[in-house]
Amino acid sequence: MATMRMLLFLAIFYSAGICMISSVTDPNDAAVLLSLKNSWQNTPPSWDKSNDPCDSRWEGVTCNNSRVSGLGLSNMSLKGKLYGDIGGLTELRSLDLSFNPGLTGPLFPRLGNLKNLSILILAGCSFNGEIPDELGNLAELSFLALNSNNFSGAIPPSLGKLSKLYWLDLADNQLTGTIPISTYHSPGLDLLLKAKHFHLNKNQLSGIIPSKLFSSKMALIHLLLDGNRFTGTIPVTLGLIKTLEVLRLDTNALAGSVPSDLNNLTNVNELNLAHNYLSGPLPDLSGMNSLNYVDLSNNSFDPSEAPLWFSTLPSLTTLTMEFGSLQGVVPEKLFSLPNLQLVKLKYNAFNDTLNMGDSINPQLQLVDLQNNQISRISPGYEYKNTLILFGNPVCSSSSGASNATFCQPPRQTTKS
Repeated sequence: MATMRMLLFLAIFYSAGICMISSVTDPNDAAVLLSLKNSWQNTPPSWDKSNDPCDSRWEGVTCNNSRVSGLGLSNMSLKGKLYGDIGGLTELRSLDLSFNPGLTGPLFPRLGNLKNLSILILAGCSFNGEIPDELGNLAELSFLALNSNNFSGAIPPSLGKLSKLYWLDLADNQLTGTIPISTYHSPGLDLLLKAKHFHLNKNQLSGIIPSKLFSSKMALIHLLLDGNRFTGTIPVTLGLIKTLEVLRLDTNALAGSVPSDLNNLTNVNELNLAHNYLSGPLPDLSGMNSLNYVDLSNNSFDPSEAPLWFSTLPSLTTLTMEFGSLQGVVPEKLFSLPNLQLVKLKYNAFNDTLNMGDSINPQLQLVDLQNNQISRISPGYEYKNTLILFGNPVCSSSSGASNATFCQPPRQTTKS
């Protein structure tokens, strides 16, 4: 009888040993992934082949020493919710569930338990609710992309604790309130000195753009604040960030003059201040030799002739200032800029004679000057690409140029 008990014990032990040997994945991690599999639709077919994700190499699952270290399931048509169980993957370093619009619901605070997480990408899903304060506990996080969801509420000040963060993208949500700035009692986004990307555009953020948000210690390359409800003036401190390459403040309610310090941003290649209430003199951009795209449309700048930088910026490809207050003669030298492709200056007050000169850049594709006050065009006109002068006196019925191609109404384009 004792022998039978011993044989039975050995059989059970041997059987358990075989189970342990055959199960590569940490049992807790396996349980978390199985719970996700049971709650999601459209998981990869490989997830149905085994209950051991690391051993059978589930698609999108990366393992290291039996622990799940990465979960990458971008654009998989997943449907379901991101349950709190995922907080049990304590060795997870990368989580990418982007572009699965079928993923819905709020983010659970247990995401803040993923203390080793370096990359969190949930862009292009349908998550909603507030962004959890607990994300500020992810001390190793360097990349955070929550853009193109339905998040609402305020930006958590706790994100300012993410001292290793270089990419912050909260764009295209329904976030409200002001940009959080650090105080004696609370962190704020001004503490993210290593961040190269602030993408906060296409939300409903309001209030002023805080001066304290910017300092010479920051490493920002892209600052996207467009498509919000910001008021007040453009902070002078923006001129301290010499690393900046893209600055978008368009489509807000900013007012006042453009600070002269912006001319210090010599690395900026894209500047968009359109659709605000900016006033005073046109900004002097003459020192911004890297600038290739500029849009100052739909503001309230003082009436003036075209500034000198219109004809001197060597990298300029696109110049846009529509519905403005420019007057006088369109500078001939503008059209010979070496990289110029698009000129959009409709609805200003340019007058007298349009002379494009004899050195028109061959890359120039479009010159839109419709609805100005141009009365003549130089007889030496040689430009063969698109020129629009519709709505100018030169195109009146009494003018000999009224039937010219450049006097025809522009085609109406539909948005795709």
